[in-house]
Amino acid sequence: MTKTRVIAALIMAPAAIAAILLLPTNWLAAAAALVFLIGLWEWLRLAGIDGLPRTVLLTLNLLLMVLLVWADAGNGALYPLTALIGVAGWVLALAWLRFPKAGSANQSAGRMGKLLAGSWAVIPAWAALVLLHMHADNGPLWLLTALATVWAADSGAYFAGRALGKHKLAPSISPNKTWEGLAGGVIAGIVVAVGFGLIAGTGVTQLPGLVAVALVTTLFSVEGDLIESLLKRQAGAKDSGTLIPGHGGVLDRIDGVLAALPVFAIGKEIAGF
Repeated sequence: MTKTRVIAALIMAPAAIAAILLLPTNWLAAAAALVFLIGLWEWLRLAGIDGLPRTVLLTLNLLLMVLLVWADAGNGALYPLTALIGVAGWVLALAWLRFPKAGSANQSAGRMGKLLAGSWAVIPAWAALVLLHMHADNGPLWLLTALATVWAADSGAYFAGRALGKHKLAPSISPNKTWEGLAGGVIAGIVVAVGFGLIAGTGVTQLPGLVAVALVTTLFSVEGDLIESLLKRQAGAKDSGTLIPGHGGVLDRIDGVLAALPVFAIGKEIAGF
């Protein structure tokens, strides 16, 4: 399984980096929409939505993306607003982690909350991705910085947790996560963010702002991972899907990204780097 995961990662990572650096924003937005909607398709399955309703809901989210592009043409104001709404949603989602049994019963209200949460996670993350990439000053590099921060935090947490992990972070949601892993992930995320940020053009005086944004971004990426783990636990599923060999589903790969991108995009605007 480890060999399969490594091979899949060696294929996916260069493809993602090439797309970010080489594609114009409109083409990247289309490609990202496809990936995110596949993740939403898996989210809806975990939420207990299947058959025709799942297809209809996915189509409505696609139409929402198209509407956002159309309404924001030549303006640029709707993308940051949508990303900000996403940040607010992830702040509210902290309550779900505090009360993880909420929505566990297979009832209409619980399914409705989960499907709304799926749209609230996917649409703002996609808007934040477009917002970062379309930035006039090294936009592709800033998007790569945001994603590399999440990837580094995920890897740092994994290795630090395996080597040092003793204290469980959220045993009722994700038993393998530890506070030591969280610390390792935060450190790795900040280091990588600073390195990529300097390449993207961050000045020395802007580094404290970048470090602060990277810190919050990594913490939110962990929240995204925990929320998906909670979804899977309530659905009785090990993975969100089987599309990616050795990695499970698409949602398993982008859960942290969904929470992190809006935070990084809004943080970048506030910090001004």
